[in-house]
Amino acid sequence: MSVTIKWNKRAINQLIRAIEYIEEDSPQNAEKVKNDLLTEISKLAVHPEKYNPDKYHLNNDGSFRAFELYRYRVSYRYTKNEIRIIRIRHTKRNPKNY
Repeated sequence: MSVTIKWNKRAINQLIRAIEYIEEDSPQNAEKVKNDLLTEISKLAVHPEKYNPDKYHLNNDGSFRAFELYRYRVSYRYTKNEIRIIRIRHTKRNPKNY
């Protein structure tokens, strides 16, 4: 089973800002982080329930999930027909203020 992956504009902007920040120190690391995050996100289309429900999402019915890679937390919502990438943030940032 494969579902469609869609991105919120906010999540796209957060990914772009994160990669631009990493590029300031290392363009090579920025490219690696970007590629690895996008690869892991693309795998969700085949295994959307791979990751646990998002513990930071209040009143989570189990459809909101998250994973961490390179200290970046990717939050997404899984429904029968799609995966929606909601947010990408650095784990050192407060989830309520981001």
